Amino acid sequence: MRKITTTRFGELEIDDSRVVHFAEGIPAFEDEHEFVILPYDEDESPYYFMQSLKTPELAFILTVPFIFFPDYAIEIEDDTVKKLEIKNQEKVELYTLLTIPNGSVRYMTANLLAPIVINCENMQAKQIVMDKSNYKTKHRLFPDKDKEGK
Repeated sequence: MRKITTTRFGELEIDDSRVVHFAEGIPAFEDEHEFVILPYDEDESPYYFMQSLKTPELAFILTVPFIFFPDYAIEIEDDTVKKLEIKNQEKVELYTLLTIPNGSVRYMTANLLAPIVINCENMQAKQIVMDKSNYKTKHRLFPDKDKEGK
């Protein structure tokens, strides 16, 4: 167990088995290597926070992409499988980073181009960028109904 201080959640006691390790950090935050995934609230919310253990004010909001994009598909390249030591696909969790433009949940977007892959057997993680994909960094979670013809 270790205690961390966060801006958003105050002081937390984190079980070491819940610490997610990014060997290379994440893009634009290469010096951040340890995080913990926290539920957004006690209910069955589809949102999570990924809180840095090093930087109290750094927390990303995440979701499991399949909740909002049931047809979402990714292919984890062999070098990532090897780096994360993935042996069982059922022990892999996948998250996408969310952006809330101007604080408006209505316009929230998910980065489907660069999901976060976590091997839950060893808690090693990596944000991968799917170069050969049609996904973008900003997919609306709640598209305008007018644009859908409804």
